[in-house]
Amino acid sequence: MSFGKLERPGSGRPMSDINMTPLIDVMLVLLVIFIITAPLLAPSLRLDLPQAESATVGEATDFVTLAIDAGGTLYWGEQPLPADVLAQRLAEAGRLNPRLEVQLRADRGVPYGRVAELIALVQQAGLTRVGFVTEAPPAPR
Repeated sequence: MSFGKLERPGSGRPMSDINMTPLIDVMLVLLVIFIITAPLLAPSLRLDLPQAESATVGEATDFVTLAIDAGGTLYWGEQPLPADVLAQRLAEAGRLNPRLEVQLRADRGVPYGRVAELIALVQQAGLTRVGFVTEAPPAPR
């Protein structure tokens, strides 16, 4: 009993079609990775910044971000610090670079007196360039 050949006729030619399944799998994995990591890239300090029309922000190469939340906690970047340690860091930064710009982010619920105290700390450190960070108002519909 003869079964014949197990090969298909014309199987010696190279396959010219691209298998899209592995490519789609890789793209879906990358999408999931970006969805998971995107919230981690945003600043973790959540402030309710005041809304204001502001001028175009200049490109400051040397700057430090100071923040104060509604509870009155002071932050150097994202790190909470007591006022005396913050004053020491500001003094050190002022000695190293007197042209350093301080970008101040203050929660809407912070009393003006606390913001003024923070500005006084900055000025005592010898830093005179202070910028206030706000949110743009929502666009009219």
